[in-house]
Amino acid sequence: MDEQTYKCLIIDDEPIAIRVIKNHLGSFKNFDIVGECSNAFEAMEVLAHSSVDLIFLDIQMPQITGMDFLKSLDHPPKVIFTTAYRDYAVEAFELEVIDYLLKPISLVRFSKAINRFYQQQSEYFATLANKETTVPKHDYLFLKADKKWHKIVFDEIIYLESLGDYLTVHTQNGKITTKERISHLNEQLPSELFIRVHRSYIISRSKITALLPGQVELGELKIPIGRSYKEIVGKLLTNE
Repeated sequence: MDEQTYKCLIIDDEPIAIRVIKNHLGSFKNFDIVGECSNAFEAMEVLAHSSVDLIFLDIQMPQITGMDFLKSLDHPPKVIFTTAYRDYAVEAFELEVIDYLLKPISLVRFSKAINRFYQQQSEYFATLANKETTVPKHDYLFLKADKKWHKIVFDEIIYLESLGDYLTVHTQNGKITTKERISHLNEQLPSELFIRVHRSYIISRSKITALLPGQVELGELKIPIGRSYKEIVGKLLTNE
């Protein structure tokens, strides 16, 4: 079983159903419940401010169904449907959900769905490990800010600055602040294009104009070099 902690969100208009899922999740040590929502609107608010790895999603809910809610998400987390209705199973799996659980949900059936989630996560990380890190799949990434996803082209990035749980991306066209940790972005950015020079800074290699003792120059801007990053930055001089 994975040691990593996964953040999950429970969406159901029945308090009893939420309680059952929470009790079942108590059998697994590596899940952190970041929200319990009774409708899609509450869930949207949670997703706007928290990263979520897995959603337990009811289908029949007031105003917006679970199915319509999932279709509205541009980059949805993994989803396990929890419902009293069999009718939507085919449509659900067409949306590539992890599993489709019928209420009342037994712990045995719930455990099977969790194991499917673990398996998909293992396959995902194995695929990442096998990719060539020197060739980026895309020349951009998307970051969420101001309740929308912004496309950030790598070549336009000058540097990234950590602000605790938030991160500011400084680009040639302005800056964007998002709720994201610098360590997470450091894993997503291609290492041949970017280098972390400080616990609070990642810079674009192509924007470096000079190296000074304890600093990197990006034009007129000076970025500090952290003690633990001096050796990594020093390799720039030998093109390693």
